[in-house]
Amino acid sequence: MNKKRTTLKDIANVLNISTAAVSKALNDDARISIKTKKAVKQVAEELNYQPNHLASALRKGKSNLVGVIVPRTNSNFFSSVVENMEEVLNKAGYNIIITQSNESFEKECKNIDALLYTQVDGIIASMANETVDLSYYEKIKSKGIPLILFDRGENDLNVDYVGIDDYQSSHMIVDHLVAQGCKRIAHIGGFRRTRIFNNRIRGYVDAIKKHKLPTEDELLIESGLTLDDGRLQIEKLLALKNRPDAVYVASDYAALGALQVLKEKNIKVPQDIKLVGFGNEPFTSLVTPSITSVSQHSAQIGRLAAETFLSYIEKEVVKQTLNKIILESQLIVRDSSK
Repeated sequence: MNKKRTTLKDIANVLNISTAAVSKALNDDARISIKTKKAVKQVAEELNYQPNHLASALRKGKSNLVGVIVPRTNSNFFSSVVENMEEVLNKAGYNIIITQSNESFEKECKNIDALLYTQVDGIIASMANETVDLSYYEKIKSKGIPLILFDRGENDLNVDYVGIDDYQSSHMIVDHLVAQGCKRIAHIGGFRRTRIFNNRIRGYVDAIKKHKLPTEDELLIESGLTLDDGRLQIEKLLALKNRPDAVYVASDYAALGALQVLKEKNIKVPQDIKLVGFGNEPFTSLVTPSITSVSQHSAQIGRLAAETFLSYIEKEVVKQTLNKIILESQLIVRDSSK
């Protein structure tokens, strides 16, 4: 099988015309006759010609492509964000290229390089858990390409950010658990190096102090927040001499892992231990007991991130500053904390 890519020159040779005429015909240039346009398009189809969008982007200085970086695609939150983002961008004539970091800093850097090579007109990203070095994101800014961050971002980059108030969300969760009579609340959080998880930890600690509850170090655990992390960390909490009567987990997947262990050990939820997750993944309403969780307004975040990018497209020089759009989260109370 011949894998050689068909070029404009190949079409021109078949019709014995110039490559410039072929290019104009494919772009419906008014200076080319209808007869020639029809012939060019027919030969292009026969030769399975595919336009070189990268070359076109280099010529025009515009690709109508937006790069999107997410930590993972198997999350309802991120898939919902991307779906709504794409809807807004498609209406404005843009297509998206989706990449995932799998929470890896190295993979994230490769994604950024690939998107820059593809000449994207902007990048909308949620940072990987491992990311501490911001130099690759600074590289995007240095090229004058709009950079919009959502859910996970860093103030030091001084770019637009769309997300929820993670600090206040933790207060909301602790307030709810205290209202349910809980007096010893543990937190399985993410790593402090990631801003949103640091904010959730700070919110948890301050809310615990506000209610004058125990603040022992053993009640606060940092983790990768996978399902397996949830299983592992709840085991540690259950092994405590004075175990908690409530656990706030900063991810629904880790909360599901915790729930599995509690059920395996015949620990009743919510009677013995109340449980709250974060993210409002679809499964939280389907498991037994259903899991109380925080809605992050993923659809709205996706639309706002796309609209923020579109606000830059007519500007010759992109000058970004720290501009935060912060949405108020919502606690969805279910059986696990009633």
